[in-house]
Amino acid sequence: MAGSRKSPTNSALPARVLAAVTRHVARGDRLVVGLSGGIDSVVLLDLLYRVSKRGGFELAAVHINHQINPAAGEWARFCRSLCKRLGIALKVRRVEVRLGNSLEASARNARYGVFSTLKCAAVALAHNLDDQAETLLLQLLRGTGINGVSAMPEYREGAGVMRSGVVGTARRPRAAGGGAPAVLRPLLDVPRSEIAAYAHRRKLEWIEDYSNDDVLFDRNFLRHRVLPVISERYPAYRQVLARASRNFAEAAELSNDCAVADIAGAGSTLDLGQLRALPRYRIKNVLRYFLRQQGGLMPNARRLEECVRQIVESGAESRLAIALDGGVLRRHGNALHFVSDAGLPATVGQAVWRGEKVWLLPEFGGTLLMRRLRGGGISLAKLGDAELVAQARRGGERLQPDSTRPRRTLKNLWQEAGIPEWQRDRTPLLFAKGGLICVAGIGIDTAYHAVRGEPGVVPVWRPDPA
Repeated sequence: MAGSRKSPTNSALPARVLAAVTRHVARGDRLVVGLSGGIDSVVLLDLLYRVSKRGGFELAAVHINHQINPAAGEWARFCRSLCKRLGIALKVRRVEVRLGNSLEASARNARYGVFSTLKCAAVALAHNLDDQAETLLLQLLRGTGINGVSAMPEYREGAGVMRSGVVGTARRPRAAGGGAPAVLRPLLDVPRSEIAAYAHRRKLEWIEDYSNDDVLFDRNFLRHRVLPVISERYPAYRQVLARASRNFAEAAELSNDCAVADIAGAGSTLDLGQLRALPRYRIKNVLRYFLRQQGGLMPNARRLEECVRQIVESGAESRLAIALDGGVLRRHGNALHFVSDAGLPATVGQAVWRGEKVWLLPEFGGTLLMRRLRGGGISLAKLGDAELVAQARRGGERLQPDSTRPRRTLKNLWQEAGIPEWQRDRTPLLFAKGGLICVAGIGIDTAYHAVRGEPGVVPVWRPDPA
């Protein structure tokens, strides 16, 4: 590859990257580079490799195979070869990209899903100043709200949480194993031209994704056709648009604060009474904030208006259910829930307990914690040699968890306990000797209660996070 003349800014790039890292990453922490194989991420890997000893951090990399481009396998092989040459540990992860309103957004969510599982202090991404400008213009042309046009922060805690906001403060990332890692963007104030100059000067190799030249894609059209014309009149447009994005981010934080105030005390649900007391524009603001917190994809303007209409106009007995990308807004009583699509698997069979303390039930989308104790739970003596089997409900099941009350249908017990319908299909029922003996969250049939001093086991249901 051709070289380029050394510029003062280019020669200072390692020091600038080191400064960005040390603002947020402590010595001894592990930093994982999101490595696509393209020029930006290869440059970031090279820079971090050069400064890792001075920064005192451990360096690794992850490559996400979206399985979209026919050359995806070649890209993964390139990343393996590059990391092997540098002696950097690399993980390659395949993801399934859901088709929705935006392939780009779905791919991004799939990537961040992987990032959230990594054992490190932070994930380093190669977003640059040009990316910031392009994203702002794209979002404006799509008519997005202020959260959509907010600046990408240099640092943000929690890679699994996709929300816009102001540039992150210099807070120390959580240690490996202490939750989702942070996201760090050390090249965010660096223009693409400077990154390319560094790559040529260092004689780096990278993968060329020729789909980036296809102007049928909106981002590529802006990059190759629109922004060069803007640059002729406004050569500093990148810095100006980045400043505008930061201003939008501050306004977005104010909007988020307003949403929090409007739903004071709310957690994983929204109170319909509180919502209906608000003007429609503030209901929309609350819904945007709530969906981001719940990991949902943002609906378009028309769908959001429909959500507000149904919230405001639905009657007391309405079984409100609004389908969105990634889930459904559902009503239960006077509360509004976001129910993710990543709930019950398509096919549910049955599973047999083998005495394990943690009973993994991927068939049902969760785990039963089987807590042993004396004088409570399912009597192991009464269970005897019989198999304890987890099955999905089929309808008509009956249970008597209280000896002072008659045996009743499970549907009736669930209604009395206030358990939403969609959660009932995700809860395993425990059978023994052909009969229903326990339902987590409801109780154990009186015929199987452990008496005082008798060994027993209490099943506690823990659904997998969406």
